[in-house]
Amino acid sequence: MTSRNLEEHERVRDELYRNLPSVNDLILTPEFHQLVASHGRQYVVEAVRATLDNLRNEIAMGWHSSETLEQRLVSLAEQVKEALQSGPRYSLRPVINATGVILHTNLGRAPLSDAALAHVAEVARDYSNLELDLDTGERSRRDVHVEHLVLRAVGVADDAVRWGVVVVNNGAAATFLALNTLAEKREVVVSRGELVEIGGGFRIPDILAKSGALLREVGTTNRTRAADYEAALTEHTALLLRVHQSNFSMEGFVERPSLQDLVLLARTVAVPLFEDQGTGLLESLERFGVAGEPSLRESIVQGVDLVAASGDKLLGGPQCGLLVGRADLIASIRKNPLLRTFRVDKLIYATLEATLFEHLAGTAQSIPLMRMLSTPAEEIEQRCRQIAEGLTSTRIAAEIVAVDSLVGGGTAPTAKLRSFALSLRRAEQGATELLKALRKLDPPIIGRIVDEAVVLDLRTVPPRSDEIVARALAQL
Repeated sequence: MTSRNLEEHERVRDELYRNLPSVNDLILTPEFHQLVASHGRQYVVEAVRATLDNLRNEIAMGWHSSETLEQRLVSLAEQVKEALQSGPRYSLRPVINATGVILHTNLGRAPLSDAALAHVAEVARDYSNLELDLDTGERSRRDVHVEHLVLRAVGVADDAVRWGVVVVNNGAAATFLALNTLAEKREVVVSRGELVEIGGGFRIPDILAKSGALLREVGTTNRTRAADYEAALTEHTALLLRVHQSNFSMEGFVERPSLQDLVLLARTVAVPLFEDQGTGLLESLERFGVAGEPSLRESIVQGVDLVAASGDKLLGGPQCGLLVGRADLIASIRKNPLLRTFRVDKLIYATLEATLFEHLAGTAQSIPLMRMLSTPAEEIEQRCRQIAEGLTSTRIAAEIVAVDSLVGGGTAPTAKLRSFALSLRRAEQGATELLKALRKLDPPIIGRIVDEAVVLDLRTVPPRSDEIVARALAQL
């Protein structure tokens, strides 16, 4: 598009914007009085706003309707009426994640497997034995539905009497509850290099303070040794704390004691070692080209006394927090009255149980997270090519580009997965406007901008959605 054509496009666009009526002006017209009377002002206002937003979106993409704006506005009341008859829309909606970030926190992290969805529907549809022992008829703990599965997954099921599991509503709650139970008004020794902040302003020093535990920092930002932990021990020490550096990496002149070094120290001085492992990873990801991520199994097998992790990260399940550890520590945590404020419901137990079953049955490939991690880049490239071939007659220019996908979700900060994406440009529209137009679709398509183009990485798009993406782009 030449600069003159671009200026003309912007002039027409701005004029159309100015001619759009306000929501209030429309509501006051006779055409809308009956709608307000029959549906209520709030719903009518919401429907008018949505309809005007659609018009603005069409204008932003270039007005290509055979109707004039005036003709379109005449039929506006009918459009609003149709929107009202279809009923109000849910605010929480499914979207197509084409960002290439597998565990995208803003998009709900790990998608659930078909087995998990089926089990949660089965359990939620009617009553369940959430806290009922079917053998004795007595009240039971809700943790029992997943405890044996977690212990099998981390390799200690044969010695289950020495271990226990608590499930809470997220990883932060797991860390808080453990600290509050085991270290309130006592000291927790932690390296300065692990006083991290994760998403949403969650900081380890803050959670320690709120839990009632006393922070005892050791070492320096870049170098901490096991001897630093040992030198900080006093009669007031309650825990040694190790925190996974989940969303950053340190290189250069750095040193950190191995997990085995801290386990040995903890046993020598008889102070429990608590690890905020975070990711919930069960087995190594090296087969996917992701190295260095610690796993729950590794921590327990090496002798960590208590581990906290999330369920909706590398476990690939629902949002929840897991505490796996020595039976005596877990027993103390269960007695904490705060546990009730953090507990999860039958829906989480159902989805977590099904996800663990898939891991243990060797069918983890059916978990969306595992599928996305394992999909070959060449397969993604072929899917991009098939979609691009259907866009040759449209106003969108599509190019297939090599990209790097990310694991995301506060895990594997340096890991990159080779992938391919559709790089989209539209002559009369900038990348920001095109990205917004994709978000306005049903379902919304969420991409990212690279080099002034909208990029859709298909690694995070399930193959069943390729046709939806192709049809949506063709309509644009």
